[in-house]
Amino acid sequence: MPDSYKNMYNHNSLREFALIIQSAYKPFKVDEFLKSTMDENWDSLELKARWLQIATNMGKYLPADYKKAIGILDKIAAKQSEMFAILFPCFVEVYGQDEENWDLSINALERYTVYSSSEFAVRPFIIKNKKRMMAKMYEWSKHENEHVRRLASEGCRPALPWGQALVKFKKDPAPILPILEKLKTDPSLYVRKSVANNLNDISKTHPDLVAKLAKKWYGKNEYTNWIVKHGCRTLLKKANPEVMAIFGFDDVNSVEVNDFALETTSVSFGGDIMFSFAVSVKEAAKVRLEYGIDYVKANGKRNRKIFQISEISLKANEKKFYTKKHSLAEITTRKHYPGLHSIALVVNGAERGKLDFELDSPRPLTEETNAISVWDI
Repeated sequence: MPDSYKNMYNHNSLREFALIIQSAYKPFKVDEFLKSTMDENWDSLELKARWLQIATNMGKYLPADYKKAIGILDKIAAKQSEMFAILFPCFVEVYGQDEENWDLSINALERYTVYSSSEFAVRPFIIKNKKRMMAKMYEWSKHENEHVRRLASEGCRPALPWGQALVKFKKDPAPILPILEKLKTDPSLYVRKSVANNLNDISKTHPDLVAKLAKKWYGKNEYTNWIVKHGCRTLLKKANPEVMAIFGFDDVNSVEVNDFALETTSVSFGGDIMFSFAVSVKEAAKVRLEYGIDYVKANGKRNRKIFQISEISLKANEKKFYTKKHSLAEITTRKHYPGLHSIALVVNGAERGKLDFELDSPRPLTEETNAISVWDI
């Protein structure tokens, strides 16, 4: 997560938060809480570590009786911005994992997720008692509140970004499937996005399972269709044949590609590479257009990253011409190295041409931008 977000947890904002706690619990020592929280290690802590440090220090100045402490937090939970409401599930994660307080903690996570998701805090409970926690999460999948239903899916994603990995679910995602089945027609887009992201996580370790599930689900409900398409995005990029067929992108031979060309064969760091091509069909066909950049790595080897251009339905004898601009500016998530790169055009999962270009001498850091234009011929 970006530094700008973690830096929102500063002396002024934490003091305001502490004063709200004090309004519900007069003995809360605001200045001592601030001093112990923003200690000598504070500046080096990343976002989730800051959450844990704040939550841990909340516990030092709230009642030692966990039930009483939760009661105090309940009084002010609805008064928090989402930025600080996330600390309430975090408090439960830090102090509420013992067996004696299990019901109290799980019910608190259910309440707090409405104000800011409990998706991170629930994961240690799954690891500690998978069967019991997943039974509870299945109950949540039937909840009237969309935030709680989303927690049922988001909390058990095998590879939730910034969350504790659920290694057992990476090996065997079977316990997740009843929850996804229950939520596959959910009316809330917020919930459906989570279901799709969960499927996408599973597809990275169990592609055959997700392909089979996608085939079973697709075509019966518009909400489910959206989930399947979004949940299969990694498999589509990998041109999984079963998944390509589900969405009608399995016809490779009927699509013709012409005039694939680069505007230049030499680009400086921070510059753009322009390319163009034409696609046409003799008979009506669905076409998924992508391109791959073979980036030079630090060791001199190359690694391909796929970018989607569009998905279109072409009528018989229809032709479209595309131009594409791809930025080669340095960004925080990708470091560029000089050398021979390539652009590969990918049509319905099959490479249909590759052109080389040279990347040389760096320029200053900027944001990556891409632009596309298309017109009919």
